[in-house]
Amino acid sequence: MSVLKVLEIMCSSDKSWEDAAKKGIEKTSKTVKGIKSAWVKDQSVKVKDGKITDYRVTLKVSFEVD
Repeated sequence: MSVLKVLEIMCSSDKSWEDAAKKGIEKTSKTVKGIKSAWVKDQSVKVKDGKITDYRVTLKVSFEVD
């Protein structure tokens, strides 16, 4: 039987939501081993002068614990 833990992270990118999620998983995987999946809980943008400057995602990342 496996046991999974869920970690909530927030990440951003100036390119896209997909890039923000990719960066978040890549950075998290440096310290958290055994990542199994991620669920996009929320998406938002930061706006300045009527233009999008940052795409932000909140991810729920699940990983296996020993």
